[in-house]
Amino acid sequence: MRVSAKVGRFDNQEAGGNSDGSGTIAPNTRESVRTAVYAKSSLFGSPAEFRVALLTIFSFGMFAGLAFAVSFGAGQEIDRAVLLLFRSVEDTADAIGPVWFEEAAAEITTLGGYTILTIVVGLTAAILFLLRKGTAAVFLLSAVVTGSLISTLAKQVFSRARPDLVEHMDRTFTSSFPSAHAMVSAFTWLTLAAIAIRFIPRHRVRVFVLIAGISISVLVGVSRVYLGVHWPSDVLAGWFFGAAWAGTCWLAANYLGRQLRRRNDFGCEDATYRGERELETIS
Repeated sequence: MRVSAKVGRFDNQEAGGNSDGSGTIAPNTRESVRTAVYAKSSLFGSPAEFRVALLTIFSFGMFAGLAFAVSFGAGQEIDRAVLLLFRSVEDTADAIGPVWFEEAAAEITTLGGYTILTIVVGLTAAILFLLRKGTAAVFLLSAVVTGSLISTLAKQVFSRARPDLVEHMDRTFTSSFPSAHAMVSAFTWLTLAAIAIRFIPRHRVRVFVLIAGISISVLVGVSRVYLGVHWPSDVLAGWFFGAAWAGTCWLAANYLGRQLRRRNDFGCEDATYRGERELETIS
């Protein structure tokens, strides 16, 4: 009865006073407490973390499958067919679409380049430090720097040649697999979105920010194939590994946040953590 009463008081304070005074937990509070109980009895802090973990494992698996296929020369016909879809039938040196569209593709691809991403990440980290969210800033920098190093190492390991089927419409300096633009843009923009949504209370806005991050990485990847500098499988592998790395870093940050009691450094605390604190008080 003592536990029920405390949960009832928590309901009044945190869920708008929806308790009837009899110790019954209101729906909103019940969901918060349920999630907090999940956090105490599982490696993952919430069902959402469990779903992210599944997506991360799936993405790593898809990357491994693509890497295996590329190593043995599988799927070359599909790569060539998709690449030619972006070229004129009469002249493979000419990409489909008007000149302004080609220019737009060249500008979009810079959103996955190291110059633009370094500026964006650097400014974001500086803002986080100024807001006294040092843990979030370190998380962002660590995710991007380590992911970039892995991307460079992967290119050296596979050493796949760039497409020779069409004329390149952008300068390149490294090997082809995996696409660094697709990989780095994926984990960078997704990590930026993951940090941003921690400061946004409205669910719809959070979804919009996440979709925006995914959309940018998709556009960057498609632009690499359009410009003729990557095989489609390079881009797919980059997307999958980028998503997997972003998921890994996000899960690691959440886990460390729970262990070190530094959750608030990642943004506004949500109902999950308020519910867990209440359970800690009760116990």
